[in-house]
Amino acid sequence: MKKKTARARLAAAIVAAGLALPSPLPAAPAPDDAAIEHVLNRLGYGPRPGDVEAVRRIGLDRYVHQQLHPEQVPENPELARRLRDLATVSLDTETLLAKYDLPREAKREIQKKRAEMTGEPSEEDTRRARRELAAKYRDQMDGTPRQVVEELQAAKVLRAVHSSRQLDEVLVDFWLNHFNVFANKGPVKFLVSGYERDVIRPHAWGRFEDLLRATAESPAMLFYLDNYLSADPSASSRQRVGDGVRPGGRRGFGFGRSRMPRPERTANQGQGRRRGLNENYAREIMELHTLGVDGGYTQQDVTEVARCFTGWTIRDLRQGDPQFAFEARLHDRGDKTVLGQTIKGGGKEEGDRVIHLLATHPATARFVSYKLARRFVADEPPAALVDRAAATFLRTSGDVRAVVETIVTSAEFQAPATRQAKVKTPLEFVVSAVRASGSDVVDARVLARRIADMGMPLYLQQPPTGYKDTADAWVSTSGLLARMNFAVDLSSGRVSGAPVDVASLGTTAEAQGQRLGSPAFQRR
Repeated sequence: MKKKTARARLAAAIVAAGLALPSPLPAAPAPDDAAIEHVLNRLGYGPRPGDVEAVRRIGLDRYVHQQLHPEQVPENPELARRLRDLATVSLDTETLLAKYDLPREAKREIQKKRAEMTGEPSEEDTRRARRELAAKYRDQMDGTPRQVVEELQAAKVLRAVHSSRQLDEVLVDFWLNHFNVFANKGPVKFLVSGYERDVIRPHAWGRFEDLLRATAESPAMLFYLDNYLSADPSASSRQRVGDGVRPGGRRGFGFGRSRMPRPERTANQGQGRRRGLNENYAREIMELHTLGVDGGYTQQDVTEVARCFTGWTIRDLRQGDPQFAFEARLHDRGDKTVLGQTIKGGGKEEGDRVIHLLATHPATARFVSYKLARRFVADEPPAALVDRAAATFLRTSGDVRAVVETIVTSAEFQAPATRQAKVKTPLEFVVSAVRASGSDVVDARVLARRIADMGMPLYLQQPPTGYKDTADAWVSTSGLLARMNFAVDLSSGRVSGAPVDVASLGTTAEAQGQRLGSPAFQRR
């Protein structure tokens, strides 16, 4: 009975605290330790045993400076070893498509089955057909598409748990969510690894405009938001777009059409528009990526921006090495007016000019600064802090590092009232609990599935909005129950992917539960 009680207390403590305090802990942490714990929870995924002492030794200001410059932080060699165990994570898109996508013979079978069907197949029919074909053609594949997604998810968890560059991982996650793509739409699952590795990570700390352009030209984004299909409706050439896909027609990947349900706010937009022009990306680049929903643009601006991006498509989409391409024959060469500015008809430079216009707009500076301040400070960040961050954005031409530094070195960030003011997302909760327990992760896929059970399947948020990072999205009866179940299982050693040895922490389970106790509930 005592053993069960101790485990229950430890589980409750993990749920309540959501952070790792070092062992042994002082009964009442000194104020400087409380500040360290706050930084470790906001600039990373929570401290591990011993982290508070380590930061205290080098100084909090120095630690923050190092995290703002991750290239100065030696990476944990253990992380690289663990990532090497994931066969697909380091592979390029061409290799993934060649070795993990269904062979062309299987796709021809899919097309044949579709032709024989009456009406659209159900989701269960689709899943069953894919399983059958994957089994039939297994000898021609190194693995399955599902393996690609699962290992991508596992890699994200491993980086969050083990990386020494904690703020880098947090910021990469922020931008992946800001520029969300849905891995289960068509071939996007084979494009996401390159999207994160070659688009998000290299630009996460640089100029926002460079990041925006890189995402706009990414095959993952072009396919996800259908811009690779967007063409001038009056273009004389009706050649196949994206190397084998007609605008508005069936994709060449899997069962059925790749459908991206629109959020309710846009469910009825675009009805009656001219055939060929797709406004998905034009809408989201303004509403979600730059200006914000109240950024001062109109539906006419959406249409004009969509015209500017006609011809931005994907080369060799079905040949196995998808790359960005500008196809002049699909482009609308007429003059456009975007946010009151005339854009003369030309070619790809029209889209580049739109990107510059949006990336340098004051509304973008405020919208991006607000989201960053919301991530690091509070669900409703202080207006004065957002103003200063936006001013930094404009003064530095969108230097992300400078904006983040303005936020995380501010008095508002350091204020005691800011501590434990944010409810953790499922990713943050699971990772911080594992770090708190000192667990040695042996199978991150198990942890990724538990995160999905809490409502946050990684890389699988279908709407372009990404996952919310505010309390209203995660505080629910079912969500809290899933977290409690995870905490109980973790503290009892029943999470096979992350075994916990409480005795190795130098204390009993009951004592450790008390040391990990906190009045905050699932907060950081």
